[in-house]
Amino acid sequence: MNFQDLQYLLCIAKHQNLTKAAQELYISQPTLSKSLRKQEQELGGKLFSRSNNCYIPTYLGRCCLDYAKRAVALKQDWEKELLDLHSCSEGELNIAFPLMRSSCMIPRILPVFHKEYPGIHVNLFEETHSIQERLLTDDRLDFAVFTESSPHPKLSYELLLKEEVLLCLPPGHPFASMGHLHPGRKYPSFDLSLMAEEPFILHYPEQNTGQIARNLFKEYQIDPPVSLLTRSTQTCALLSQEGLGSCFLPETYVKNMIFRQPPVCFSVGENGIFTTLMIAYRKNAYLASYAKDFIRIAQETVHM
Repeated sequence: MNFQDLQYLLCIAKHQNLTKAAQELYISQPTLSKSLRKQEQELGGKLFSRSNNCYIPTYLGRCCLDYAKRAVALKQDWEKELLDLHSCSEGELNIAFPLMRSSCMIPRILPVFHKEYPGIHVNLFEETHSIQERLLTDDRLDFAVFTESSPHPKLSYELLLKEEVLLCLPPGHPFASMGHLHPGRKYPSFDLSLMAEEPFILHYPEQNTGQIARNLFKEYQIDPPVSLLTRSTQTCALLSQEGLGSCFLPETYVKNMIFRQPPVCFSVGENGIFTTLMIAYRKNAYLASYAKDFIRIAQETVHM
């Protein structure tokens, strides 16, 4: 079994379908079927059980796939290290970013990075959620940026940014002057219980900001009406501007978005509500020097 055979197996397991796997591999389905039959003959057993054209790994298949993943990861690490040993004039970075974070952060990071590494091609995978899961399953990704979640034992984490999640009221809202500015606080604090009857535009519960909002409502024992649910932070902000409801926005978005009229922003809670943005990569994976420098540049520029 050669390296190409291993890649074929991993692609079949990924799609659980020969047609889709063949399309990703840019080969014909008969070629992929022939390769699979040859591998099963060599190994003396079925690697996938077939049911309604769905290919599910057998026990033998799962064992083989485990070794295949490790072999592919090892080869990728070696190619990166070899390139690193020769020079950093050429290379590639594959990075997963939350969709809206990408629009705020990448314009700051990439110009600085490309000045230092003009020959390194950066591929962005802009995701809406489950980035940690994508990082664990996709060996092509070098690292990922996402909001703090439950740490995974197979990943290493580096702090990128700790930022406040702000209550944002539409300009002209009747409660816009109800905050209290305290010494040492950047934003006036606000009593969220006042918003019990006020409409909100919220992110979905599985999104970090959506989860924070619902936890705050529970803490303040309120159940305000929700005029809209959206995955887009930009949609939250722009519709809030139009008076459709208040919303919660991470400070980075407030600072980087262009508003016709800036929202009125408040801290919530005794010390404010904060979220942590992390850079994560697989433990023991080789990071080229330019990958490490991308992380450094991201940490430096995100605070600018």
